[in-house]
Amino acid sequence: MKKNEVDKLREIIRLGSELVDIQDLDILLERILREARMVVNADAGSIYVREGDELIFSHVQNDTMQGQLPPGHKLIYSTFRVKISPRSISGYVASTGEILNIPDVYAIPGEEPYHFDSTYDTISKYRTTSMLTVPLKTNRDDVVGVLQIINAKDDAGDVIPFNAADEPFVLHFAGIASMILQRAQMTRTLLLRMISMAELRDPKETGAHVNRVASYAVEIYEKWAVRRGMSAAELEKNRDVLRMAAMLHDVGKVAISDLILKKPAKFTEEEYDIIKSHTYLGARLFGEKQSVFDEVASTVALTHHENWDGTGYPGHVDVATGKPLIADERGRATGLRGEEISVFGRIVALADVYDALSSKRVYKSAWDEDSVLDEIKKLGGSKFDPELVEIFFESIDFIRSIRRRYPDAD
Repeated sequence: MKKNEVDKLREIIRLGSELVDIQDLDILLERILREARMVVNADAGSIYVREGDELIFSHVQNDTMQGQLPPGHKLIYSTFRVKISPRSISGYVASTGEILNIPDVYAIPGEEPYHFDSTYDTISKYRTTSMLTVPLKTNRDDVVGVLQIINAKDDAGDVIPFNAADEPFVLHFAGIASMILQRAQMTRTLLLRMISMAELRDPKETGAHVNRVASYAVEIYEKWAVRRGMSAAELEKNRDVLRMAAMLHDVGKVAISDLILKKPAKFTEEEYDIIKSHTYLGARLFGEKQSVFDEVASTVALTHHENWDGTGYPGHVDVATGKPLIADERGRATGLRGEEISVFGRIVALADVYDALSSKRVYKSAWDEDSVLDEIKKLGGSKFDPELVEIFFESIDFIRSIRRRYPDAD
């Protein structure tokens, strides 16, 4: 075995051990795609997740197109579903479980059942040439997804075909990734089941809503962390747990009576106090902290209704009892203020309000975007951390793309 082959195998083993530490499904898929491209020095790629007889186009990366964007901006893309069929390249790989190594997608022989759809190239003015498409298979040979890597590059940066000698390494990496992907899918399913319980009590807690809030939160957090010079390793770890914790921000509503939660009229003061208890009741679910996730999930549940100016809730309370630790003259807990509030709670507060205002609910229409953005701007420095509001507006194009990626069900 050549030295570079030994190095590649060692790298794949190392990557496998690192991927095990990632718990959130979306962040794992993003990392799998990035690392697979690195193994074979590919310019671009995409990843599909199988759901029944469809493939969901989940994540895309493209170094060339990313390099054309202003610093700090991200590549915006849309997700979509395609029926698994041997007529497309990804569908052929998903249906057969075979790897496809195509030197030039524009020169696929006519006798092949699959063809290349050049629509994206036409729109983006990007030229796809070489393509390596690999099934993500379980140890029972079930295909759970497809990894598509595009445009291998040589040392001079020129596009070349993928080397056939690289195929075993990519397949080995795909096998490791598939097993870890299954575990992440199970974790996501468990989270969504918890959210479904909350949705039974509060119809706004839908899977689309929590996925949007979590995705907004991660985007805002990334930019906040970069401003502070946070290490890549710490950023990666924190965004993983934040995304899952943000999905569960309102899970404490499972403990609130339907008579109050679904009341069509205005709450009495006593009823509003009960509603506010979902914060510390949610934090209490993660009370026996055994991981960083438990810590962050508890913090987010507890603090996502605190306000920058100290007017939020539940404030300085004992999570175990809900009783004030620091009280005002009326005996009520005083609110947390400014940086007393965890940055995770401050971020989810902003993400949650933006999505709530932007979304249609049974009790209200969606606000138009200008009104939503005016309200967010107006609340900077009172309800929201002003720095996070600034970051939010810097990220608005990508945040809009997240809304399109997770639409509400009709």
